[in-house]
Amino acid sequence: MMGNRVYNFNAGPSAMPLPVLEEIQQEFLDFNHTGMSIVEISHRSDAYQKMQDETIALLHKLLNIPDEYGITFMQGGGSMQFLMHGANFLKHRGGYINTGVWSKKAKEGAAFYGDVYDVATSEGEGFRRIPGPEEFDLLPDTDYVYLTSNNTIHGTQWQAFPHIDLPLICDMSSDFLSRPVDVKNFDFIYAGIQKNVGPAGAVIGIAKHSYLETARQDLPIMLQYKTFFDHDSTYNTPPVFCIYFVNKVLHWLDERGGLKETERINKEKAAFVYDAIDASDGFYRPHAAKDSRSLMNITFNLVTPELEKEFVSRAAEEKLIGLKGHRSIGGCRASTYNAVTKEACERLADFMHRFRKVH
Repeated sequence: MMGNRVYNFNAGPSAMPLPVLEEIQQEFLDFNHTGMSIVEISHRSDAYQKMQDETIALLHKLLNIPDEYGITFMQGGGSMQFLMHGANFLKHRGGYINTGVWSKKAKEGAAFYGDVYDVATSEGEGFRRIPGPEEFDLLPDTDYVYLTSNNTIHGTQWQAFPHIDLPLICDMSSDFLSRPVDVKNFDFIYAGIQKNVGPAGAVIGIAKHSYLETARQDLPIMLQYKTFFDHDSTYNTPPVFCIYFVNKVLHWLDERGGLKETERINKEKAAFVYDAIDASDGFYRPHAAKDSRSLMNITFNLVTPELEKEFVSRAAEEKLIGLKGHRSIGGCRASTYNAVTKEACERLADFMHRFRKVH
């Protein structure tokens, strides 16, 4: 660990790979021998275009994205996508697999453009699990099915994605590039980058070209997905620094063995914390059902809110930061994104064992 850096378990913005941060620091004043910082160069320059092209090529490689899909970078975050996906693709009725706060917000955002409904939901069980395909109830004239791959607040994650004979839209913001994904199973994927791949301020969009052609065009030009895809992300000034940062993270992922190796490491890391929970005889109470547990966000409660507050406070004294649960459900949460190290998870598990013994 470098200097006074902490073990960062924040849910987002979140931990970034230390080698990436150091590399960006080293070349911040002179990007690729241009004599300018990355935040100073023109997005119309050859130096920028080469970097963006390389970033897109790395995404194709890591996710094995077929040629019939395009990639774009958009400003803003997931909340803007809650509106935009509906604006572009909702014509009759949108179906939502409601697994938590973010899919509910997406449904509410799209409702401005048409009818929306729950294909399935686990809301009645406190969003403790991911619904199974046998629970899906699709209505006629459904334009698409929308799901959230990982739920940061409730700590649940799709272990296997459904195959549905309708366009499938997925918000992958909080587990993007944490594991291999069959992109061909989806028609449109978007991911806010501030969990696993960069600083807040940008979204990566991956769309099947044929599905993009079905999007509505009776919209303001900045609400049309085609604007961003057709103009290679540069219709307006793109989020240059964010894309540059993503480029560095993609190189880091590629050099450490790609997404299969990343998933293996993430499973190993999460196991330290889940094992501490499961071995606690109920002292730590997991929120998510075992078959829906997230590798990215580990959520749990202690016996009382007062004990949870003490847990978070004592952990911070040992440089274990960001363990307070989301304000909507309370409790505790450890976000173990790609850049969170194995050492950090071991330290947290050790602290959990010691805190339990004291109490």
